[in-house]
Amino acid sequence: MHLRSKLTDLEDRSRRNNIRLMGLPEGMEGTDLTSFLRDTLPKLTDTTFNPPLEFERVHRLGPKRQDGKGRPRSIIACLLRHGQARQLLQTARAQGPPKLGSTEIRLSADFSKETVDRRRAFLSLRSRLRHLDMKFGLFEPARMWITKNGDLRTFFDPEDLRTFLDKLQEQAHPMETNTLPIQDIRAGVTRPTHGAY
Repeated sequence: MHLRSKLTDLEDRSRRNNIRLMGLPEGMEGTDLTSFLRDTLPKLTDTTFNPPLEFERVHRLGPKRQDGKGRPRSIIACLLRHGQARQLLQTARAQGPPKLGSTEIRLSADFSKETVDRRRAFLSLRSRLRHLDMKFGLFEPARMWITKNGDLRTFFDPEDLRTFLDKLQEQAHPMETNTLPIQDIRAGVTRPTHGAY
């Protein structure tokens, strides 16, 4: 498990300069995807980059569909400068998904499959956290912090957080014991019970 965690960390580090773009219609970029993104991303995010954006590589994921139907393939863009990748993601997060005409384009960091799965597992617990009136957030790549009444905790494993929430809910709603008397018709006596009938 420790080795797998180290390998996942190394893979995530190797993707630090990557951004993932989703929703850009196929063919909108023309014949030069790199030049298209260099010109379009600053306009999409209303951000000026100095020096201009530079990319190590840019490509769409997977083979192109021959029928042209279905969702457009996602784009992976590896920027030369990590700071510019972070700036794009932070701006998109603060402003909301940018639009190219009427098309909404989503930008996100590029994580390994293991990290994506952990993030999804953490996010699946949001409703329980809200129910318990907790503030929470997700650090990159996949750490969730929670706080209530000034008590701050950080979790690296979604199962640890799930177990923690289970214990909190057990403490907040312990099983109530029924001690009301029940009439025993056969014996003609009244006796207490400690279980639900």
